[in-house]
Amino acid sequence: MEIGPNPSNICYFIAHVFRNDKMQTNNSSCLEFPLANYKSKPKEGEKKSLEEAKPKKVSFAKFGKMAVEEEMIRETFYVSHGTPMMTIDKSVPARSFLESWREKVYFKKPKSILVISAHWETQVPTVNAVNHSDLIYDFYGFPAPMYQLKYPAPGAPDLARRVQELLTGSGFQCELDKKRGLDHGSWVPLMFMYPEANIPVCQLSVQSHLDGEHHYKLGRALAPLKEEGVLVIGSGSSVHPSNNTPGSADGVAPWAAAFDNWLEDALTNGRYEDVNNYKTKAPHWKLAHPWPEHFYPLHVAMGASGENSRAELIHRSWEHGTLGYACYKFTSS
Repeated sequence: MEIGPNPSNICYFIAHVFRNDKMQTNNSSCLEFPLANYKSKPKEGEKKSLEEAKPKKVSFAKFGKMAVEEEMIRETFYVSHGTPMMTIDKSVPARSFLESWREKVYFKKPKSILVISAHWETQVPTVNAVNHSDLIYDFYGFPAPMYQLKYPAPGAPDLARRVQELLTGSGFQCELDKKRGLDHGSWVPLMFMYPEANIPVCQLSVQSHLDGEHHYKLGRALAPLKEEGVLVIGSGSSVHPSNNTPGSADGVAPWAAAFDNWLEDALTNGRYEDVNNYKTKAPHWKLAHPWPEHFYPLHVAMGASGENSRAELIHRSWEHGTLGYACYKFTSS
């Protein structure tokens, strides 16, 4: 299903995935997303010891505070990427949250990143295995500058093969896609979270014709990646209604708040089975997620956190009273 700006409700601008035969890439005339320079220099006259002079893996910084690459990660995340308009609209509240990622949420540098994107739907789990990731502009009717943005992160083919190994070892069929780049479910949030674009990234697809339990089990199979320094991020939207659902001029729509509050309560109290079975447990789920592709990345991140993990709400904001940007951190015990 393709969704563009709704003439009767132009405020939405919610983009949806194009089918594979309509994917668009743009490799020319790209605007480089501004990159930050976090280099630090020793004070004048400061002497380095032999130990300090040795090559180190420090290449990452958070507002001057250096961070080393993670050898082992305890956290997985679910981020709501919402509308791609945040790339040019600084008023979107979730944008400032993502920009503060390394200051307030997670300052360590992962070795690589696996994104489970709502904007890649396949029959069986599929992971892209490319050396360089072209961007996929899987939205239409938006301002022209958005189609010139660039996020030149390296691909992660070794991670892709590791994902395939873990999934097939757990009984799943898993295919490699050696051509696909990054859709906006990945590059939109990452360009604010990691603007240097120097961390290898690959994507895993969702199966919207299957259920939450399937995606939770996918995550469980991928849990060992955390011990290998891989940051697992599910990218979707906590509340993602149809483009035909009217916005709310009087704050958050009651049905949207009810679903979002239920989700927070279920996650933070460890009722993961309720989240897996949300169609029988959650209020107003048909309005919140008429199609499940933006919800299922949460199930993968939840599963990858492992047994007895703890969920924490780390951000909540809204657009138009119905598009939810809640984000969660899952921490392994």
